[in-house]
Amino acid sequence: MTEPEGMSAAERLAGELIRDGYLVPDWLAAWRSVDREAYIPARVWVPEHDGYRRLDRGDDPRRWRESVYTDIHLVTQVAEGPEAAWALQPTSSASMPRMVAGMLAALQVRPGHRVLEIGTGVGITAALLAARLGDGAVASVELDPHVAAGARAALESAGLRPHLYVGDGTLGAAELAPYDRLLSTCAVRSIPPAWLEQTRPGGRIVTPYGTTLYNGVLLDLAVTGDADGSAASGRVIGDAAFMWERGQGLSPRVMAAVGDEEPDSERTVDWDPRLLVDNPDAAFAAGLMLPGVRRSLGTPDAPDASTGTFTVWLVAADDRSWACVDCVPGAATYEAAAFGPRDLLHEAGAALAWWLEAGAPARTRFGVEVRPTGQYVWLDHPGKPLLAAPADHG
Repeated sequence: MTEPEGMSAAERLAGELIRDGYLVPDWLAAWRSVDREAYIPARVWVPEHDGYRRLDRGDDPRRWRESVYTDIHLVTQVAEGPEAAWALQPTSSASMPRMVAGMLAALQVRPGHRVLEIGTGVGITAALLAARLGDGAVASVELDPHVAAGARAALESAGLRPHLYVGDGTLGAAELAPYDRLLSTCAVRSIPPAWLEQTRPGGRIVTPYGTTLYNGVLLDLAVTGDADGSAASGRVIGDAAFMWERGQGLSPRVMAAVGDEEPDSERTVDWDPRLLVDNPDAAFAAGLMLPGVRRSLGTPDAPDASTGTFTVWLVAADDRSWACVDCVPGAATYEAAAFGPRDLLHEAGAALAWWLEAGAPARTRFGVEVRPTGQYVWLDHPGKPLLAAPADHG
């Protein structure tokens, strides 16, 4: 990618984010002060259509730098071990610049605010927060000691010293609480109690959120307080597919729970499995009604490129249940099979029927209410909770 004459790669990226509405004026000075190159490791993995491609700065400095200043996410660490031979498993990443800019805008910070970041990663977001609010106003927690050490070194080299902690982000950082804002850069399926406890009334919690079926969306929660303790409520404000918080993480091997068992039942279904694949609103809503259920495509039968036929698998590993539906374009009904104590074909059909009967609501019409006693998802307003509050079956 070639920059316009007289414009640096950093200026080009900032210009694109401003043009597209992600980078707002309040954050422009901080954004320009943070050198992305100083935080991105020499080895990264760049997303491609069929996975990731390793890219080393020493081998191809031009392409490495181009990737740093392109609006994509970069994997900065991968897992090792037996499962790593099966598929590359990212364990840390640098988020898409547009996501970072958009989430910072959603925080609505003001001078004097104190911010807790969950998931330091390479340190870019902590750097932006410190540049805007000052070192003493920013705390950041990272679970991985190696990742945390890299972020600390990069921040200190840039003259920035926010409060950095190594530990479980779901526990927050009580030492400096309460905070005016909490920003998570990892996805959760339920809001950790400590986040609510450590955010002062009048504060905000901005976090990626999802279900085992769909990751994910971005939640913007306003925190309130009364004699019964703090509460938070807010709606989905956009999309945000982030890595899961480690404790709520999911094995990449979705199909490992499908054994050699013959299906308990084989039948046809009249609900369209493509809704779970091609329609994010339907997939998000269905995921709320299908606790612990994950989805896989084209396994074991790969999609047939000539006909568009593929198989949708639904797997509930904890319940040793699965279902599969053959998707044939133009069909009115679909061949399906199921195994295990949960009838996932029925559950999925009922979830999609509920969504359609509700008027096929967009995911931005949903929200979450969090209280010390529990949390639930609502549609349109907190007084309209879903019939079945989602449970976290991990």
